[in-house]
Amino acid sequence: MAPVTSLSHSVEQHLTSALSATLPEAAGADPLLRRSDRADFQANGILALAKKAKANPRELATQVVAHVVTGDLIEEVEVSGPGFLNVTITDGAITRNLAARYADADRLGVPHSGHPGTTVIDYAQPNVAKEMHVGHLRSAVIGDATVQILEFTGESVVRRHHIGDWGTQFGMLIQYLDEHPHELDHKESQVSGEEAMSNLDRLYKAARRLFDADEEFKTRARRRVVDLQAGDPHTLATWQKFVDESKIYFFSVFEKLDMEIRDEDIVGESGYNDMLAETCRLLEESGVAVRSEGALCVFFEDVKGPDGNPVPLIVQKSDGGYGYAATDLSAIRDRVFNIKASTLLYVVDARQSLHFKMVFETARRAGWLNEDVKAHQLAFGTVLGKDGKPFKTREGETVKLVDLLDEAVERATTVVREKAVKVGLSEPEIVENGRYVGVGAVKYADLSTSAVRDYKFDLDQMVSLNGDTSVYLQYAYARIQSILRKAGEARPAAHPELELAPAERALGLHLDRFGETVHEVAAAYEPHKLAAYLYQLASHLTTFYDQCHVLSPDNSPEVVENRLFLVDLTARTLHLGMALLGIRTPDKL
Repeated sequence: MAPVTSLSHSVEQHLTSALSATLPEAAGADPLLRRSDRADFQANGILALAKKAKANPRELATQVVAHVVTGDLIEEVEVSGPGFLNVTITDGAITRNLAARYADADRLGVPHSGHPGTTVIDYAQPNVAKEMHVGHLRSAVIGDATVQILEFTGESVVRRHHIGDWGTQFGMLIQYLDEHPHELDHKESQVSGEEAMSNLDRLYKAARRLFDADEEFKTRARRRVVDLQAGDPHTLATWQKFVDESKIYFFSVFEKLDMEIRDEDIVGESGYNDMLAETCRLLEESGVAVRSEGALCVFFEDVKGPDGNPVPLIVQKSDGGYGYAATDLSAIRDRVFNIKASTLLYVVDARQSLHFKMVFETARRAGWLNEDVKAHQLAFGTVLGKDGKPFKTREGETVKLVDLLDEAVERATTVVREKAVKVGLSEPEIVENGRYVGVGAVKYADLSTSAVRDYKFDLDQMVSLNGDTSVYLQYAYARIQSILRKAGEARPAAHPELELAPAERALGLHLDRFGETVHEVAAAYEPHKLAAYLYQLASHLTTFYDQCHVLSPDNSPEVVENRLFLVDLTARTLHLGMALLGIRTPDKL
């Protein structure tokens, strides 16, 4: 279906026409329209125009009002203060606009972006043979939501999971497995993610003990690093066993997170090995990088260490080895020249901001990034405990992501079970909803906070039915489904001829903002603003419930149908908005 023009955009067009008619030299000027608590909208642009035209702003505003066409859309415009315009739109315009959105079941009238491109988004970056911890949560959750939002607005998105699958630590593991060849053999055809991680952890600890105790083994292990980097087939085959076992574990964790991770999107550090030498050659030949004490470095005027001396980006070490910079720069070349990306987006811990600042600047100097191809780090803060310190176990260890998710689901299931009899949930439904509520609570707590900020991890608050939580939004959705089930033969239907109560108007005007909000969120990579919109929507719904009874016998059939239409559109908006954040909305809760 065709996209629906928002009410604010329609009002803006009317005001722009009135401005042009009043002041021809102001043609195309922005009336600076915004939502207001004094009217439906307020336009503040006349003050700046009056100053430029050396006119009295209030008088100019009065002249503009005379040119505003009222009727189907605008009910009245009044001049306020020094020259603000307070705009009230008709009840019929609100209902007709929402009816057009309601008719578009898949997109609710939200248009695609007018300028789509190709974005490569780098997120969810676990390490091979290592357990995922709470620090991996934010990259995965923020990245997945950003993917959903960008794709919904029409962007072509290429996912990349830059897993840590290369480095000197694999020499020890490969050598140990070579000498104990059956350690990763599976007695059964399939193993669970938990079993795979247990296998890797057991093997790692055994290899580490031997590495620390046996000098001859240590020598053999170091030799295997050379073999690995040289591409020795047998060594690579053994290394691949660790990668495959780790993927079993990775996929099980992402499944718990209710998140799709595809094997073809996993391109780890090893995926760029063949490009490293050429990347260094290109940088050195172009003069972007220079040799310093044997290492290939890029220097920056504004990056200095504690001693005041420049801190370089080391692309190649003095011993010939390659660091993270060489891999990241090679990845940029691949994403720009092979994938043809117009935007490179990195969902990476804020503590790596300096590294990526230097990598991006190096790529710009080399000509790989320019006005047509941009790179952006979507930096995120740290997950904190209730005490405001980095989230740890009582023993001071980093919290395992699986343990965190299991506890969230367990607590959420308890909350769901408490209300199960009232809403008629079966045991399988309790278990399923407990998972959706628990995982949704963890995701929403992360996504409702600006990514760059740290946030406190408090499971008790996360699974609360009150306040700004995922459960509050899921409950609002389920409550609407309950009303629709109780409606009997009454069906949702829009009635533009009806006068709307204040709570209906407020709900309707907020519903109209959904499309604009999604596009703002996509443009700035700020999922927390979509979470804020949805929370405000649920809050408007609560006020509506209190003031406007939907199925009251005192209502006329038309009022019942119109209110059913309003709540059903609210449910659809909650469902779609939450889906863009990667969160499920159960019908019963």
